[in-house]
Amino acid sequence: MSGHSKWATIKHKKGAADAKRGQMFTKLIKEISIAARMGGGDQDANPRLRTAIIKARGANMPKDNIDRAIKKGTGELEGVNYEELIYEAYAPGGVALFIEVLTDNKNRAAADVRNILNKGGGSLATSGAVSRLFKRKGIITFDGEKYTEDQIMEAALEGGAEDVALSDGVVEVTTAPEDFEAVVNALTEKNYESMSAEISMIPDVEVELDNDATAKVMRMIDRLEENDDVQNVYSNIAIPEGFEAE
Repeated sequence: MSGHSKWATIKHKKGAADAKRGQMFTKLIKEISIAARMGGGDQDANPRLRTAIIKARGANMPKDNIDRAIKKGTGELEGVNYEELIYEAYAPGGVALFIEVLTDNKNRAAADVRNILNKGGGSLATSGAVSRLFKRKGIITFDGEKYTEDQIMEAALEGGAEDVALSDGVVEVTTAPEDFEAVVNALTEKNYESMSAEISMIPDVEVELDNDATAKVMRMIDRLEENDDVQNVYSNIAIPEGFEAE
């Protein structure tokens, strides 16, 4: 689940299957393409494109893939036009979901999202009901077995990071959105290789459920994330201590 460190850690422990990696690359390509279409292919003049490229590099996407995605967005190569949609929803137990969609067919995307929510016992929320519960933050993660918290903290704070924390073997750096790029550059200059780097939606207050209810919500989030039109899913669920993903 994007934007939630504990969930990201569980995902990391489960390992990145090839299918998941391929799906992630597909979503990143869409993000780069739409950024290039909207703001041009020059990343120096297009902050959104720069952020998308940083995220792709954080996921170890090859440079050729990134270049092709930019050219599809600018029209140099044939590509697909995507529309951006936001869905705000509630999962069982009152867990808030903020769902970002990039699609070439908004009717299909709307039907798919509603179907997944309905089958999982969730429901759509009114516009603004969920988004007000989150703040945008830059999140950069590092393998805690490869780097110490102190190593990352020194470089991150020099770059302007807000916080650095070690949890379950992952060092997580938090930044204000406007400082994200500077912090990424500061860490890159020290040759620290990140596991991920993105602008995320971080909840102000988390909701904790019992294990069964947590598993139900996670299954719904997994189904949403597996949908080709869904780009990111953010939630305010807190993972119970000792909980293991199925």
